[in-house]
Amino acid sequence: MNDAVRGTAQKALEVNLNSTAYGSFAEIGAGQEVARWFFRVGGAAGTVAKTISAYDMAVSDALYGSGGRYVSRERLEAMLEREFAEVTGSLGAKRGDTSAFFAFANTVAARSHRNPENGHGWVGIRFQTRPHDEPSQIILHVHLMDKTAVDEQEALGILGVNLICGSVHDHPDPSALIGSLMDELSRDRVEIDLIKFSGPAFGQVDNRLMSLQLVEQGLTDAAMFTAAGEVKQPSEVLHKKPVLVERGTFRPPTKLTVDLLERARDQFLSEPRVKGEEPVVLAEMTLRGLSAENVGVDHADFLDRAEVLGALGIDVLISRFQPYYELADYLSSYTDRLIGLAVGMPTIGQIADEKYYTDLPGGVLESVGKLFKRSVKMYVYPTRDASGKVATFDVAPPPGPWKYLRDLLLEIGSIEPIRGYDESLLSIHTPEILSRIHAGDPSWEEMVPPKVAGIIKDKKLFGFRSAPGAVVGNGRAPAS
Repeated sequence: MNDAVRGTAQKALEVNLNSTAYGSFAEIGAGQEVARWFFRVGGAAGTVAKTISAYDMAVSDALYGSGGRYVSRERLEAMLEREFAEVTGSLGAKRGDTSAFFAFANTVAARSHRNPENGHGWVGIRFQTRPHDEPSQIILHVHLMDKTAVDEQEALGILGVNLICGSVHDHPDPSALIGSLMDELSRDRVEIDLIKFSGPAFGQVDNRLMSLQLVEQGLTDAAMFTAAGEVKQPSEVLHKKPVLVERGTFRPPTKLTVDLLERARDQFLSEPRVKGEEPVVLAEMTLRGLSAENVGVDHADFLDRAEVLGALGIDVLISRFQPYYELADYLSSYTDRLIGLAVGMPTIGQIADEKYYTDLPGGVLESVGKLFKRSVKMYVYPTRDASGKVATFDVAPPPGPWKYLRDLLLEIGSIEPIRGYDESLLSIHTPEILSRIHAGDPSWEEMVPPKVAGIIKDKKLFGFRSAPGAVVGNGRAPAS
C-alpha cells in the first residue's frame, strides 16, 4: 500500500481491522477528536476498549492525581500510566493472549473565547508491539495554529490517528513514523517540537537524533535536548529565563569555543538585567552547519557533536535558522528576559554581508533592526587579522558602511567586545584540528578541552585514528 496516499479515515480503518491492536482513549481539553475517527470509519469494536474525556478538573484530579498543570508532560504521563494499567488489568486475563494493548492520551489547551492564543498540548501512546510484550511509549508536544477551535480540534484528531497508526505499523522505523505524523496536515496548522521514544521497541533509538529528525523533516524550526541527552520542550527550559547562545559547528568544540562562551557568560552575568539569575546557556547547531555540501546531514557526525557538547555539560538547540534575527525572534517567543549571543569576529563579517539578506528590502540595515529590536545583546570574541595582529570588534576596521552601525551599536550597548580573552587561543582553527584527528597526529589534543579529547579518543569520534593508517575504531568513515 502506498503510504503517500493513505488518508486519515483509511488509517483509522486499518487500525480497527488490525487483529491485535486494542486499547483506550483518554482526551482532555479539545473533545474526543481522535476517538471520533475510529467510531466514524466503522469496525471500532475491534480497537476501542474505552473512551473518556475527563474535562472537569476535579474529575481529572481524581483519576490522574492533583497538582501541577493540566496541560503538561506530567499530566500526560499520568494519564498513560493509569489508562494502560486499567486496560491491561481489566482485560489481560480475557484477551491478553491475542491483544496488543495500548493507551492513547492527549491533554490540550485549544483556542477558546477566554484563550484566543494558538492551542498547544501533549499527545502520547503507550503500547505493546505484540501480546504480553512490555509496553513502549511515544510522547510529543504539539502547537496548533489554526484560527478557530474547530479547526484545531480537527488537526488534533488527524495527528492522533497518525500517531496511533504509526505506533502499530511504523514503530520499527522511527524516522518514517515521524514523517507520517504530518500526513494530511501542514506546518501552518501543526508544529511538533518534541518527540520522545522509550521502551523495548525503541531500545536502539537515540532521542537526540529524533529531535534532529523533527527539524530536518520540517515538523518544527527548532528542537532542544540537554547535555544528558534528555529531550525538552523549549518552554520547559526557556520560559522567562535569560538566555545565552553560541552558534557553531562544534566539530569539535575547541578551547577557543569554550573560552568564547565562558567569557561571554561572565559579561552576561554582570548585566543589570541578569544579575542574580542563572541563565540558560545553549549551543545552537543549525541544519546549514550540520550539512555537508550536496550531501545533507550526516547523522553519525551530528551524534559525535552532541556527545562532546554533552561532555562539556552544554545543552543543545538544533534549528533551521539562518540569520541571527530568526534565532532572536524564536527565543523572544519564550522569554522576555535578556538574550545574549556569543560570537566571533568572523561572524560579524557575515552579519554585515548584504548577500545574506537578498530577501529583505532593507538589507543589512533591516536585518540589524530585526535582530536588536528586542532585548538582545551580542558579545564578540576577537580574532587575528592577516598580519597576525589581534583584531577586536571595537577597533578593527569594519566593512563599508558597517562602521556607522558598529559605532551606534557599541554606543547603545547592543554589542560589546569580549574582555579577558586568552590570546593564545586565537590561532586555533577547527578544520586544522579535524585534519590532525584524521591523520592520527596527537597534537590536536592540545587544542581542545581535556574532556573533549578524552571522549573523542574513548568513543572514536570524528574519524579518530590512534596512529597513522589505523582503522577508525567505530567503523565510521572520517567526517567530511
